[in-house]
Amino acid sequence: MLKQIVALVILSIAISLTMPYTQQAIQLLLHAHNWISQILTDVFAGGQTGKLIKNLIALLSIPMLLGLLFTICYWIVRRHWFPYFMETVWIIWLIQAGALIVIYQSAA
Repeated sequence: MLKQIVALVILSIAISLTMPYTQQAIQLLLHAHNWISQILTDVFAGGQTGKLIKNLIALLSIPMLLGLLFTICYWIVRRHWFPYFMETVWIIWLIQAGALIVIYQSAA
């Protein structure tokens, strides 16, 4: 438990010191999500089902693509499968979903 508290404090300090870069990374993530969503708007119908499928694909594509990018880089260096693929996808998904929820709440 002490290790987790120390890790939390260290990560909080790191985020506080790198806040401008973190904000740019989150804005880039949201911009990529909006770009994929805009492209998918041309593909799917404007009904409720089409909107649901478009949002689902847009929400899942970026974490999966970034996870695959990390996996490919890891494979090039180590020549075996990246052991934390799904954990990486979940972390990216949680960051993206949290940012989208904050943006949605402030827009409403």
